[in-house]
Amino acid sequence: MPYIANEQRYDDMSYARSGRSGIQLPQIALGLWQNFGGNRTLDVQEDMILRAFDLGINHFDLANNYGPPPGSAEENFGMIYHKHLRPYRDELLISSKAGYHMWSGPYGEWGSRKNLIASLDQSLRRMGLDYVDIFYHHRPDPNTPLEETMTALDHIVRQGKALYVGLSNYNAEQTQEAVTILRRLGTPCLVHQPNYSMLNRWIEEGLQEVLDEQGVGSIAFCPLGRGQLTNKYVDKIKAERNNPTGTLKKESYTDERIARFEALQAVAERREQTISQLALNWVLRSNRVTSALIGASRVSQIEENVAALKAAELTAAELSEIETILDGIGNYPW
Repeated sequence: MPYIANEQRYDDMSYARSGRSGIQLPQIALGLWQNFGGNRTLDVQEDMILRAFDLGINHFDLANNYGPPPGSAEENFGMIYHKHLRPYRDELLISSKAGYHMWSGPYGEWGSRKNLIASLDQSLRRMGLDYVDIFYHHRPDPNTPLEETMTALDHIVRQGKALYVGLSNYNAEQTQEAVTILRRLGTPCLVHQPNYSMLNRWIEEGLQEVLDEQGVGSIAFCPLGRGQLTNKYVDKIKAERNNPTGTLKKESYTDERIARFEALQAVAERREQTISQLALNWVLRSNRVTSALIGASRVSQIEENVAALKAAELTAAELSEIETILDGIGNYPW
């Protein structure tokens, strides 16, 4: 039976403009970093992607190296797209990236013109697409001149292989320089994708100001702290403390840190939310971050995360309480 998208898919999803551009991003987007490669059956991936679209998530974020193994997430997404989503292509924002290691030799990673153009060509073949909506440079290259990398992104847009370009993992100074070059070339930077959550707040030390000043949007990856900001995490760190397996750092399961997570959970419960939903509301507070990029291993997680958008805005008192809880909490991902 052919897939027919939910006719009400755009009714409840919130969208926000990406900087000073014509593009609006869903405030919750789906990333295919993990769980969309060879480690999940295609039917499970299909269920997640189609349910996400039915909920109004029209932005699917990939990269050349997503899997595992690298490249398999794009291949699987391509199969699902051609089977179900091709009639909706003009409603979708599909992104990919290049910069991390993908093939042998000196041109298989980083930011040379050769790497970026070859990588996008490979990504388009894997997904069976003529173009992506957003193409990112995935990480800054300390050895390639930034002008070369940005000129390659500009060339890709002029070729029609991407509609917009973005940056990921660039610090404030690097972003300022890259955005200036792109604007001079005539291909403005649409969006920056940084790691940002309650537990990783580095963008507040300069990057967010650059994005605001330059009119560039942002989409936060790992907004749930790689699973630390979920209801199951407190139970996991308690179990690890009682029976250490070496999968977590010892600093992650001190009595004080457990108490802080329990305090966060109490704030969420007062709001009739899960801690994951609270974390997403916090990332999206004050509209400075355009969108939160979630990962998922099952449909119910996508539904839970999207439901966060129905919650009341965090009050000044709640934000102050959260700041007190976060003070010294530490970031110790798996």
